Amino acid sequence: MIHFVLDLSNWIDHTVHVSDFVQSIDVTVLAQEFKQTDITGNVGKSWNHFVRTGQVWAFVLGIGLGYFVRTFTSFG
Repeated sequence: MIHFVLDLSNWIDHTVHVSDFVQSIDVTVLAQEFKQTDITGNVGKSWNHFVRTGQVWAFVLGIGLGYFVRTFTSFG
């Protein structure tokens, strides 16, 4: 991490009395590594995992049973 002190003495109006702890601010700069995002590839991997693990059948069954329960429990 890179630490540096930001001196605000030039920015603060000298007619206003400011405490000593406000005169400097410790700012931490974090480095971040960026990588290219492949959205279509990520969606494809997620869909394949969804189908491979059988979650798609649980989803379809849940939709069917939910519709079935709603039709027999709704009034009107």
